Amino acid sequence: MKTKEDVESYLMRMGVPYADTGDSTWVITGADGVENMAIAFDAPVLVFRVKVLPLPKDPAQKIELYETVLGFNAREMVHGAYGIEADSLVITDALQLENLDFNEFQATVDDITLAVADHYTRLSKFRAAA
Repeated sequence: MKTKEDVESYLMRMGVPYADTGDSTWVITGADGVENMAIAFDAPVLVFRVKVLPLPKDPAQKIELYETVLGFNAREMVHGAYGIEADSLVITDALQLENLDFNEFQATVDDITLAVADHYTRLSKFRAAA
């Protein structure tokens, strides 16, 4: 099983800027347009989370947003999925620590980063409605 030290070594190896919050959580602070991707060590899994945008207030806009991200989940997300946490749209993923390797870790960070960048244009209209 991988340890907290292994996770931190993966972050260093990737060369992304990050902060250690001291509570088994690291926050990537600016990798290719993704701000504040949290990575939490919660054995037996490693949880990734990034807030994408606040949910729109208008019910019709919410329905359109939900349909859009469900389509992304079905067609475009390799690692993780869009979800709702409180009043925000987030992307989350969890990886098993027992078999975690650097390539899997990097692929998850890269896929979430790519999803945020690739989907930004299509989701930006919902940010204005929030």
